[in-house]
Amino acid sequence: MDAATYNEWYSTPRGQWIGEREAGLILEHLRPRPGESLLDVGCGTGYFTRSMADSIDGPVTGADINPKWVAYARGRDAGQTHYEVADARALPYDDASFDLVISIAAVCFIEQQMAATREILRVARRRFAIGFLNRHSLLWMQKGRGGGRGGYHGAHWHTVREAKQLFRELPVQHLEVYTAIQIPTGGKIARFIERALPTSLPLGGFILVVGDAATPMAGT
Repeated sequence: MDAATYNEWYSTPRGQWIGEREAGLILEHLRPRPGESLLDVGCGTGYFTRSMADSIDGPVTGADINPKWVAYARGRDAGQTHYEVADARALPYDDASFDLVISIAAVCFIEQQMAATREILRVARRRFAIGFLNRHSLLWMQKGRGGGRGGYHGAHWHTVREAKQLFRELPVQHLEVYTAIQIPTGGKIARFIERALPTSLPLGGFILVVGDAATPMAGT
């Protein structure tokens, strides 16, 4: 799938609802402070990078391994953010370079998930938020089976327990886990149920793990 086709999905009613719901959950629990810097690892076309830049007043950077998608993100941006080509498994930044670091459904497409997770934590100074896809969800039933469909093709789907285990031996504090997108259709019933159900339920298609970086990690 090319960058333009992928990004256009966020303009559909379903894509817009899912994107806004996930971005809102990230901001709610990331709790940015005035002037803080943010890095989006695996930013792709820059959808969440732009969402964060619209909501915080500090510098925002997007990084992705695909130069074509980085070029697309740059072309979509009005100059608020900075984009770089970078490998999530070996980020070209010093320890604790950014106050906040996010990575939304990017680790799911990386074979060395632990290496990417360690790098995200290494460059985070205060707080991080990493999004995963939930294997115990209706979204997996709809889009994840048989290797995945559309933009989900090739993704690794975690359970909530598996997502939490990635952080078991890493220096993090106050780890929190939430899920969203309980019913992925995006219709009126899905939106009503989304508002009614708590994000503590482990069944939403989107898993968000957030926490505080306990200490700067040495480069790996």
